Formats: sequence, structure tokens, C-alpha cells
Amino acid sequence: MNFNIEDITLASIYKRKKTDRDIFQELMPYKVKEVLLVATLYDSYTIVREGQFSDKIFGEYLQLNLYAAPRFTSVNSTEDALLTLEHKDFDLIIVMAGLDKDSAVETARAIGKLRPRIPLLLLANNNSDLRFFQAEGRKLDFIDRIFVWNGNSNVFLAMIKYIEDKKNVARDTQNGNVRVVLLVEDSIQYYSRYLPMLYTTIMTQTQILVQEDAKDELHKILKMRARPKVILVDTYEEAVQIINSYRRYMLCVISDVKFEKDGKEDGDAGIELLKFAKSTLKYPIPVLLQSQEISNAARAKEIQAEFINKNSESLSMDILNFLYRRLGFGNFVFKGKDGKPITEAANLNEFQEKFREIPAEALLYHGRRNSFSTWLMARGEINMAELLRPIKTEDFESAEELRQFCLDVFKTSRFEKLKGTIVNFDPSLVNSNRLVVRMAKGSLGGKGRGIAFICNFIENIDFHKLIPDLNIRIPATAVIGALEFDKFVETNNLYEDIYSLNDYNSIRQHFLDSEFDEKIRERLLEYVKGVDKPLAVRSSGLFEDSLLQPFSGVYSTYLIPNNHPDLEVRYQQLETVVKLVYSSIFTESAQAYFEAINYKIEEEKMAVVIQEVVGQNYNNKYYPTISGVAQSYNYYPVSYMQPEDGFSVAAVGLGMYVVGGENSFRFCPRYPTINPTTIGDLLRNSQKDFYAIDLSVSEIDLVTAGEDAFIKKYRIREAEQDGTLEHSASTYLMENDDLVPGIQGEGPKVIDFANILKYNYLPLSETLQILLKLFKEAMGSPVEIEYALDLDSAENGLPTFYLLQIKPLIRVEQQVDIDLGQVDEENVFMYAERGMGNGKIDTIKDVVYVDPEMFDKTKTRQMATEISKLNQYFETHKKEYILIGPGRWGSRDPFTGIPVLWANISKARVIVEMGLPNYPLDASLGSHFFHNVTSMNVGYFSVPHNTSDAKLNMDVLKHQKLVNETGFIKHVEFEEPLTVLMNGKDRHALIHF
Repeated sequence: MNFNIEDITLASIYKRKKTDRDIFQELMPYKVKEVLLVATLYDSYTIVREGQFSDKIFGEYLQLNLYAAPRFTSVNSTEDALLTLEHKDFDLIIVMAGLDKDSAVETARAIGKLRPRIPLLLLANNNSDLRFFQAEGRKLDFIDRIFVWNGNSNVFLAMIKYIEDKKNVARDTQNGNVRVVLLVEDSIQYYSRYLPMLYTTIMTQTQILVQEDAKDELHKILKMRARPKVILVDTYEEAVQIINSYRRYMLCVISDVKFEKDGKEDGDAGIELLKFAKSTLKYPIPVLLQSQEISNAARAKEIQAEFINKNSESLSMDILNFLYRRLGFGNFVFKGKDGKPITEAANLNEFQEKFREIPAEALLYHGRRNSFSTWLMARGEINMAELLRPIKTEDFESAEELRQFCLDVFKTSRFEKLKGTIVNFDPSLVNSNRLVVRMAKGSLGGKGRGIAFICNFIENIDFHKLIPDLNIRIPATAVIGALEFDKFVETNNLYEDIYSLNDYNSIRQHFLDSEFDEKIRERLLEYVKGVDKPLAVRSSGLFEDSLLQPFSGVYSTYLIPNNHPDLEVRYQQLETVVKLVYSSIFTESAQAYFEAINYKIEEEKMAVVIQEVVGQNYNNKYYPTISGVAQSYNYYPVSYMQPEDGFSVAAVGLGMYVVGGENSFRFCPRYPTINPTTIGDLLRNSQKDFYAIDLSVSEIDLVTAGEDAFIKKYRIREAEQDGTLEHSASTYLMENDDLVPGIQGEGPKVIDFANILKYNYLPLSETLQILLKLFKEAMGSPVEIEYALDLDSAENGLPTFYLLQIKPLIRVEQQVDIDLGQVDEENVFMYAERGMGNGKIDTIKDVVYVDPEMFDKTKTRQMATEISKLNQYFETHKKEYILIGPGRWGSRDPFTGIPVLWANISKARVIVEMGLPNYPLDASLGSHFFHNVTSMNVGYFSVPHNTSDAKLNMDVLKHQKLVNETGFIKHVEFEEPLTVLMNGKDRHALIHF
């Protein structure tokens, strides 16, 4: 890796891909909102016609669905105009030239002096004045342009849009690839007719597109801004400058034949200009010549331009026709080789469908004329159009090859638009690991939000540059939004039953007996049709993994093989597990949880995340090569590690091994080669088993078998036979008392990922460092990520690192000083230098502990049950306690600690793990358990056996009042509350009485 990880910051590499919406937001920054109209009383009366003028303008705007019509302020004299301009800002000034043409020009001159930066347009009252203005117009440099009033108020719309387009064209073409229509016309009379027509047509066209495509009202309004710009010029030199400046964005050129070139009228200027446009622009665009002389039609034909007669009775219709036919406005009409219509498409979806079916001759007919890209361009499908534009029909051996190429382009550009986003359900996208598919509306819930965030995050950072040897992806993900949960409860009349019953089994049965509505059933069926990998169906409650409320591992996650030959069975399994995930809100542990954090269960809504399971099929076992959890803050640093360096725990097989707290391999991504334990400890504590989905079973009763129905525990040597340990294991050589990376040789295997972490077969540690750093910065708090690696090459030949989940680690930091010198040694109940938690507690009298004399490591499950019953006593009495016991709390493995769930000890405020002879501690906490401990700021401390830097005075407990005693557990009460001091920064804690 040729850069320093310290130097990477989010700001330097997060290149947010602009969505269409972002682009539209940035378009048209200059808007004409305030217009000053200067006209004599008589002229303004003529225009304003007894006060209907504003209504008319507003009507024009409304008709075209433009949402902010400008406000007009009318004044009758030069003095009033200048006075008004002193006190108020305007975006445009229009001076009306009535009978007295000279005074209008003088008014304009005076205004131009006072406010030279405000665009100023002159409006002549009738065509008879035009000869004067046509001649004078050039000399009046304080007037931006002259228009003529022909009794139709849409000339005002054209004047306003003309100014807006002129001001916005440079920025909008760059920011949003907006197209440009160039009109070259020096006749005031004609452009005063053309411009309103062009604008109305272009806006109507944009309207139609917006209706088709818009996601919501705001999107419609914003998309209107992406319409093509109309730029009006009247000399050859200006036209050439526009073509040169916007050559990439030209949509078409409409030109007169005779206008000024080299400072004088030139009868060939229009012909020369269109020739220049054709030779300069990389791709052919439609060009139109218009003239009063019909003889110019032949000249237009010579240069392959369309022709319109300016004297035509149907001039408006002719222009409209040109726009619809040649610019791709309106429907796309597919034609055969004789030019006769075969079929037509009104929108992009129809266009793509018809494209698959049209005969080869139609493909070639349109391909030669570039009509596909022109039509797409006019519809704002700029990416597609630009990919198709340079293609020539002769580049392909057959029409079918051309067809396939175009279909691929449609697919690619659509996908480019969608990746990193949440898209509405589409069967063709369910396999994609570059986006999140929404199966039903509503919130995505905690997990769903986390995955959508990761997905968007990945697509906005060029990870290939940072980590060239690994793909960074999410598994293909679909989410059923939380509204579906409400709908399900409502339509099946479950409300009464589920919130009044206290029995989880009957609540679950109610869920299972209920029906999804038709729409979601169809979608789930489509989903199962499209996906052939095993599926993880996870809860995603509104509170889960949220920044404020930890709900880790409280609800259900089901893994199903999704491999039954009968589609109906696969669908039934998926439907059943979604219902089981829904019902898991009402399990005992979830209920205890809600009480622990003072929430009402009715407030929770459940979204469901459906993900492809990462991994491969190895001899009917499905699992990833490596699964892991990484945190950006390490509560147990050793050697020269800092807490901020974070840590990771990894294992072979499914991640439940890691999050359940079983014997996994722990390392620091920053110092992956530091191993604080001896070879003996590594051998003893190495991963002995792994979890995989058993693909030999394709049908099972999910209700009775539960979450682990299809999951089986295998011995680690079976992974060796599957060939998945090559880079994950080392072999112990007895004669050298040494570990050798790889699985050659006879000795015992130790899962230590040496090939990857020490010899960098994969940049796993760098990847984790970068991700933890970036996510921590993005979330503004320490984070935990769950990940899985698939070492089998993806389509680009690289292995893939999958991000499965992200959640914040919430810790409240208030400094508590611990001074051992201030406490009499006899009064110290516990002192620890390894642990977590922060703050002071002085309200707890109760201690629940596992009696060390009774401890039997084969009976830990029984102990968990007894503690759970005692916890209920504390729930009832609304009291908290200190919990002490040997080994790891919350471990999934009953031989390394007591396998309690969080709900079984929800009233414990401080938890102490103590070492016993032959029962050593190692701080590999299960992820879910760990998350809840940290986020609820529960104290969690380790006191190893026979150590000088920690103390636990168990004898004190014998002298306290015994409240309750079960087979293995005792509950005692002190007379006075104990004082608990926890320093989160140094990780020291003291409990004294």
C-alpha cells in the first residue's frame, strides 16, 4: 500500500456521486423573480388590459407547470423608474416603446446608467416600429435585446426565459449536461414569434417526461430545470462562439439564411454556419434553415439541412413538426426501411421493450440516422445517448449484435444511475450487490438504514484506488419497509391479540396464521425466483442499532438454504421466516429489553432485511471463508496498542461463531502481527468448530427448530477437507514447538490467519483500518462493523470483502478519578485494571454471584437459567445488582463462560468476570452482548486468577445478608449501598463499601 492510512480522511476521498436530484437542485441558479415594467399609462393599459396581465402571465406559467411566476411592478415615467430602482432590486427591466420611440430609448439610457448590470429589454408596441428599431438596435448597447408585442402575453415568458437561459447556460451545461438549442435570427418580428413557440414546446415536452419519471412533487419541479436552454444570437460570429463553447451540448441549430457576418449583411451566412456546425460537431445534430425565399430549400437540401418557409401559413406547426420529428420530442416512432411507421413508444420503458422486438431493418434504418441517441438526449437520458452517439451501424457484423450492444448500454447506464441508492422493487435488480431493493414502503429500521448507508458510502469512495486487491461490497440486500408491518397487523386484525396476550407462543401462532397482502406475496415470489443463494432474514426494528438505543441481537435472524427444488416450498420458507422475525418483537428477551430502557413495545415497528448469505457451497456446507467483527475502540489494548487502534475478532465459517463470543481469533488491525498469548494458549483457545448452513437439508419445521434450523456445527477439520483453511490456519510442529502458516503437515491446526495477517496474502488489516477510520468519522462515534470474506474470485478476479452491518458504539464519557490511596484497603471489594464502563454509581446494595465452591464448568447452562430467574425478581422490584461469575459472560460456548442472553441479566448494572484455577479468562466478548454492555454503560470488569494488579474480596460476601440461594447462585444484600467508580479512559474500576 503506497500511502499512509493516517493521511486518509473522509473529506479527501468521499466524492459523493451526484444524484439527478442534486444536479437538478444546482441548475438555474439565476431566476427572474422581480420585473420592472416601464410604460406610459396608455401603453401599460394596452398590455395590462384592465388588470388581466398578471393573471395571463401567471396562467402561462401555470399551464407549463412552472411554479414561481415573476412579480411585475409597473411605473409610468422615467423619474418613477429611477426612484423605484433606488429602493428595490430587480432581476429584469422591460421598457415599453409606444408612440414616442425616442423617449423610450432615453428612458432605457438613463436606467442603463443607474443600473448597468440589470438586463434591460425593449418592447416595441407593433410591427410598424420595427424598421426604426432594427436599424437603431445595433447602436443601443445599453439595451440587451428588442422584442415586439404582438398582442400575446407569452412574449413576456419568452423574454424572461431568454434572460435566464443566457445567464445560466454556462453553469447548467457543466453541472447538469443540459442541452442547448441555438437560434440564429436577426429579425425582431420572427424571433419574437419563434422564442415563445420554442419555449412552450420544450417545456411541454419536459412536462411529459417529468410525469413519466418523477418520484415526487419536488423531483418534478427540479426536473423542469433540466430542460434544454434556448440561446438566441443574430450574427455569424456570435453563433460560431456558441457552437465552439457548447459543442458537447448542442441539441440543434435553427438558422436564418441572411444575417450579419464580418460586420455586414451576408446572403450566405446561414449556409456557411450550418456547414461549420456539421464539420465542427463530433456527432451529427439536426439543423434547420429558414428563409422567406423558397429558392433556399434547394440549398438546404445540398447541405442536408431541413427547410422551413418563413412565409408559410402554418409556420408554427412547421417548427413544431421539426422539433417533434427531428429532436425526438414526443413518441419514438419506429420505422421500417421504407420509412413507414411500424410501432411507437411513448416512454423509456416502452422504448426498451419495443427495442427488443423490432425487426432488424428498423434497427438499421434508425441506427444510420442516429435517431435513438437524439430521442434519448431530448428525454434527458444523457448518459445513454452519449454512449450510443459515437456508434455506427457498420461497426457491427449483424443487426442482432447492434441490438444487444444497445440493450447492454440501456442496462449499464440505468444501473450507473441506481447504484448506491435504495431502489423500488424490480426483479431484475434483486441480485445486485451495489444497491438496496425496497420491497415495501416505510422506514428501513436500524439494520436496514446501516446497510443502505454502507451501500451509498461504498459507491461514493473509490475503494479500488485505496484497496486494489479486494472488492468492497455489501451482499445483495432487499428490505421490507416498516409500513408493511403495520399493514400486516392491521389487515389481519392482530392488534388486540398481540398486545393483550402475554404468551409468546400464541402470539407467534397468530402471526403465522395471518396472510400477507397480494402485492408483497408476489414480490417475495419474484424474489425467490431471482435469487438462488441461501438467505439471511434479519430483523430491522426502528430502535435496533440506532445511535441512541442499543437493541443488538435481541430479535431473530433466520438463515435458510433457499435450495429446495420446488419454488413454492422456497417461497413458503421465506414467508414463514419473515413472519417469525415479525413476531420476535414479542419474545421474552425483547420484552425485558423494552422494560430495561423504558420504551413501550407498541412504539417498535419492524422492517425486515433479506440478504444473500456470503459464502460458497463446500461439500453441502455453505459458509464464508472468514467472518468477523471489528470495533474502532479497543477496551483491552495490550503492548503498545492504544484503545483508539480498535480490534477485530475473526473466525472460519458463519459469523454467529464470532458474535456469540466463542473461541475466535482476536487481533489489532494496526498491529496484526502482535500476538499477546503463548503458543500453548493459542493451541488451547483456537477455534475448534465452525458453523455453516447444512445444504443437505432443504426442508424442516422452522417453527419448532427455531433460528438455527438449517445451521449445523462442524469440527474445524472438516473445513480443512473443504480446502478453506489454507490461508486461515497454521500447523503446530511439536519438534520445534512452533506454528507454521498453512495446513501442510500432521500437527494440530490453529486458526490464526497468519498467511493473511502476517504475510499479507490479503490486505485485511489495512482494509479494516481504513473502514473503521472512515466509518467512525462518518458516524461521529466509535463504530462496530460485521464483515465476511469470500476468497473465491469475483468476476474481476479479486476476492471480496463484504460489509454486513454497522452500528455505533455509544459511550458516555465523564471523567471519574480513581485514587486507591483514599480508600482503606479493608473496604475494597473489587479493584480491576481491565474493563469498561464510566461514571459513579452509589445506589446498589445487591450482589448476585456464582458460588466458586459450587462451580462446575459442565453445568453453566443450568447456572444461566438460575440467574435468569433471579433477574426476574429484580425486574419485579425495579432494583439493580452487581453480577459476579467465572469465565466469559454471554458466551455462546458453555465451556468458556455462562451462556446468558442479555435479557437474562438485564438488571445487572456492573458485571465482573473472575478467573478460577484451570478456568482462565480471555476478553473475547460476544459482539451482541458487548454492544449492549457498552451502549447501556454497564460496568464490565475482569479479575484474573492470582494476579497482583486486580482484587476481588469474595470473603466479604459471606458476611452479608443472604436474600436468596439456588443450586449454584447466591444473592446477598449489603446494609449500605456500595460505591462503584469506573474510569472509562484508563479502564480502571473500584468497588468499595
